Amino acid sequence: MLINKLIKMNFAVYSKDGCPYCDKVKQVLELTGSNFVVYNLGDQFDKKSFYGEFGEGSTFPQVVVDGNKLGGCVDTIEFLKENRIIQG
Repeated sequence: MLINKLIKMNFAVYSKDGCPYCDKVKQVLELTGSNFVVYNLGDQFDKKSFYGEFGEGSTFPQVVVDGNKLGGCVDTIEFLKENRIIQG
């Protein structure tokens, strides 16, 4: 049942180079077998569009699942725990 839930969820990670929290959330999503795409600062978006989307002062990473903004690394891991995708 969890596998079906994961297949249906699509994550987007807004990341930047050198960010340890970005690396951690990507690693966790990879280990769970989640579908995800990574957008990198400077490649697919700039700071102005990032702050326009997530709010001034937002930190990296920002994670979106199926169009819903989850927040950063801690928020994403909490979401995965709440949905029993990972054990806490």
